[in-house]
Amino acid sequence: MKKLPARQLRRMQARMLESLGLNLKELGVAEEVIIRLQDKELRIRNPAVMFMKIENEGVYQIIGGRVEEVAPSIGEKIEEAYTPSEEDVMLVAMQAGVSEDEARNALIETGGDLAKAILLLKSRKT
Repeated sequence: MKKLPARQLRRMQARMLESLGLNLKELGVAEEVIIRLQDKELRIRNPAVMFMKIENEGVYQIIGGRVEEVAPSIGEKIEEAYTPSEEDVMLVAMQAGVSEDEARNALIETGGDLAKAILLLKSRKT
């Protein structure tokens, strides 16, 4: 079997993928790619990055590179405090028969879940 040059192979690959409805594009070598997960952060240094378009969706492919796993810093873990809307506070206060301050505190405690806040306040009353 005759060995084909790399350039010709890439062209053949591109034509094959295009015939399948895939558009593959090599973006080059990135300096760093960061993937933030809930419990950790992955930093990939100097990976090759490819972009593939499939119908209306885009897919990025990261190839190679040196992977470094990092725990997120404390500042990044702190989420913004939930602030309930006035409508939610009034609704919970009316349904549970409590003051607006108690309703606001219950909403903050339950992370904005109206039903949980109402049940929590009703259970505290009995």
